Amino acid sequence: MGFTIYKIWIGKDVGFNEVGSIGGLLILFLTAITWGSKEEKFGILQEEELGQRIIEKSSKISYFLLMVFVFLAAVIDKLVLGSINIMLLLLLLILSMITLPFVEFLVAKNINKTIWKMVI
Repeated sequence: MGFTIYKIWIGKDVGFNEVGSIGGLLILFLTAITWGSKEEKFGILQEEELGQRIIEKSSKISYFLLMVFVFLAAVIDKLVLGSINIMLLLLLLILSMITLPFVEFLVAKNINKTIWKMVI
């Protein structure tokens, strides 16, 4: 991941493998910090009813966000460049990969705040 950031920084070409690995690492990280584990008995589990609500709500939000991202990218690409740019499409690929885990994380944190306010 550091090498990919370095390649972007110095202006070298970045390929699909680098972009895919960054997206995959972000998915793993966001999933790990969003959901609890059965062993620790802490946090929200995906199998619980609350976890299912988080997944459902996050999926809906992510779908509409992704549609907006694609639309804006197409408009910006056409207005600014006048043609299709492969780097922009790779950026959209990363966004499509990490949108759902990121929104799940935000929804879970919002629900956790609400639960703690009710407890305290």
